[in-house]
Amino acid sequence: MKEAEPRIRDVWVPWHDAISQLMEDSQTMFGEALLIDCHSMPHEAIETLSNKKAGRPDIVLGDRFGAAAGADIVDRVEAAFVDAGLRVARNAPFAGAFVTQNYGRPAQDKHVVQIEIDRALYMNEQRIRPNGNFAAFTRLMSDIVADIADVGRREIALAAE
Repeated sequence: MKEAEPRIRDVWVPWHDAISQLMEDSQTMFGEALLIDCHSMPHEAIETLSNKKAGRPDIVLGDRFGAAAGADIVDRVEAAFVDAGLRVARNAPFAGAFVTQNYGRPAQDKHVVQIEIDRALYMNEQRIRPNGNFAAFTRLMSDIVADIADVGRREIALAAE
């Protein structure tokens, strides 16, 4: 506890205060808020999820089975990965954890999508070093992030000069 309490006070609480404020600010400014909660997952976490038709997922999206984000939002996030050639699963084995549960309120236009990325796509997990696909995967992810950043983007009227 002696070690944990300062981390909770100095890191965890300020981080969650900032996320709460950003969600409120986004909703006030744009009428909705979208939080993308990204993680990497060990390859072994999805080894048992092999689907003969779809194959093993590269990405697992978690929306707490619709409780943390609207279906249209999750569909757009999924499309960004699928359009990039990646296989996507939803809510298994990761449906979303504290962040999705705490901040996702789709009925209030507050959406949270957890994204789990298979580490084997970009790193040697035994050595904890980038693998030979790291640079290509970085470029691919840059395009995906740009696509996800457009989710919910609307034409914003500019003030007349």
